[in-house]
Amino acid sequence: MNVEEYREYCISKKGVTESFPFDEVTLVFKVMGKMFALCGLDHVPLRINLKCDPDRAIELREEHDGIIEGWHMSKKHWNTVYLDRVSNKLVIELIDHSYDLVVSKFTKKLKAELDALQ
Repeated sequence: MNVEEYREYCISKKGVTESFPFDEVTLVFKVMGKMFALCGLDHVPLRINLKCDPDRAIELREEHDGIIEGWHMSKKHWNTVYLDRVSNKLVIELIDHSYDLVVSKFTKKLKAELDALQ
């Protein structure tokens, strides 16, 4: 998966916005204002940070050499995924997992706002 495919998939999800809140090279994706994915556009090979269930995060790191503890993030809740070492199918699954984890923590009000979006 390349950076444009990654970007297109993230931005296609309901309630997602993209921004550069930290600097001009760190692309951040948020669902209803809550971060679920980010990447440094200046890194080669491209790597992305995704939120992950803590137990699953450990399993993924043990199973895949392209997945490590979250770079500059909470090591318990975030993984860094090297896009050149992991299948596109797994990357999509992990993006979905990150998005779903963030949405699952929303208040009823925020969930209702997300559900109301087209």
